[in-house]
Amino acid sequence: MTRLNATQLIDLVLDDGSWSSWDSRPERGRISEQYAADLARAEEKSGVDEAVLTGEGLLKGRRVAVVMGEFGFLAGSIGRAATDRLVTAIERATTEGLPLLAGPVSGGTRMQEGTPAFVQMVRITAAVAAHKDAGLPYLVYLRHPTTGGVMASWGSLGHVTVGEPGALLGFLGPRVYEALYGKEFPQGVQTAENLHERGIIDAVVAPEDIAEILDRALTILMAPRQGIEPVARPADAFYDGTPDIETWDAVVRSRRTDRPGVRGLLRHAASDVVPLNGTGQGEQDPGLFIALVRFGQAPCVFLGQDRRTQAGHPLGPEALREARRGMRLASELGLPLLTVIDTQGAALSPEAENGGLAGEIARCLSDLVTLDAPTLSLMLGEGTGGGALALLPADRVVAAQHAWLSPLPPEGASAIVHRDIEHAPEMARAQRVRAQDLAALGIVDLIVAERPDAAEEPEAFCRRVGAVLEHELAGLLSSGAGSPGDRARRYLGRPEQ
Repeated sequence: MTRLNATQLIDLVLDDGSWSSWDSRPERGRISEQYAADLARAEEKSGVDEAVLTGEGLLKGRRVAVVMGEFGFLAGSIGRAATDRLVTAIERATTEGLPLLAGPVSGGTRMQEGTPAFVQMVRITAAVAAHKDAGLPYLVYLRHPTTGGVMASWGSLGHVTVGEPGALLGFLGPRVYEALYGKEFPQGVQTAENLHERGIIDAVVAPEDIAEILDRALTILMAPRQGIEPVARPADAFYDGTPDIETWDAVVRSRRTDRPGVRGLLRHAASDVVPLNGTGQGEQDPGLFIALVRFGQAPCVFLGQDRRTQAGHPLGPEALREARRGMRLASELGLPLLTVIDTQGAALSPEAENGGLAGEIARCLSDLVTLDAPTLSLMLGEGTGGGALALLPADRVVAAQHAWLSPLPPEGASAIVHRDIEHAPEMARAQRVRAQDLAALGIVDLIVAERPDAAEEPEAFCRRVGAVLEHELAGLLSSGAGSPGDRARRYLGRPEQ
């Protein structure tokens, strides 16, 4: 497979003729004759004067900053001069308020400079952290190969991180492993595809598709937070109390296999969707769908429990750690967070217990009530147990008409109280699980109508919900995040209750 060099990838991704370099001739200081000869040969071979190129250009007309590795220059290795160039560019992007696109490709630290080069990764990491602290997007495309200190610093800090097909990506280079341990590194581990499967990177993307992915992500990430046009409250979208569906009937309707879930909602109601993947730390759970999304003009980080994939894989602690990644993204980027509840409950298994399920529920609750970003929760269908509660706390809570929330499935509550499951309908009524009951308690703010059932009008229902979400997100962008006290206070219930 032909791999693109830095200049070729820049030309492929950026608008024609828009590239402007920020680089000046590197200052080397005092170096050995051998190292000087190595540098001269590298420059002649690669056509560039360092292992990174930096500058700016236009991506679909949007101004962006770029830091791009060049493997042809001493295997893309990073020394002091390359670090100076990187840090200067990252700091300039931060000062000028530009999103930063990174294309690392490197064998790691420049061995000719040793430990003084190795510790430069701290400076690069600090510059990237400051860029992210400024609320600016940092998007990473990992190229073949990216290993060592580069993978362990600016290669692994992206808000969104994707990899080149077939790229070797990892910390310890396979040649080093073989030299140290006398055997080959196992095949298939340090590949972009394996990292995606394990939730370490978000996607595997061919170079020719990078521009489109970056543009879609930046359309959401750079959407206005202030001055967004007010969105009219959708007419005739809300449940008005008629007909008054009986509690067990609502539970049964919520469980229909043809009821639309998060994927249907996004397909019919979202204007832009960029799926993400995993925790970035080696875990992912198909039961949670994490993405960058826009409803109309309103952007958000989206965390949705996927009813379809949970059928064969109950929601585990990995899903909640993935959700907490989404919470961090919302905080770092200043985006509203939208959580969608639709679950039969968290996994009940030794693996879930060993994975710290209870602790992850607690940490999700803590993160949500203290999050410094606006939050919106949508109860879309079933809402069983701690798996549902973990995504509930929010500044605003919207529920579908037949959505519900309970500490256990009604059958489980019946088994505890009556030692059978026949009393499940009675328990559901007694526990006040319906959206209407939760609204009376002040836990739910708005109920979206189903006419008569989401499963019988899937597209219309999803569009109705999407319009409500757009209205609510636009309002949250104008008003900002609530306080932890405000988010917790709704669970006191109303005085008459």
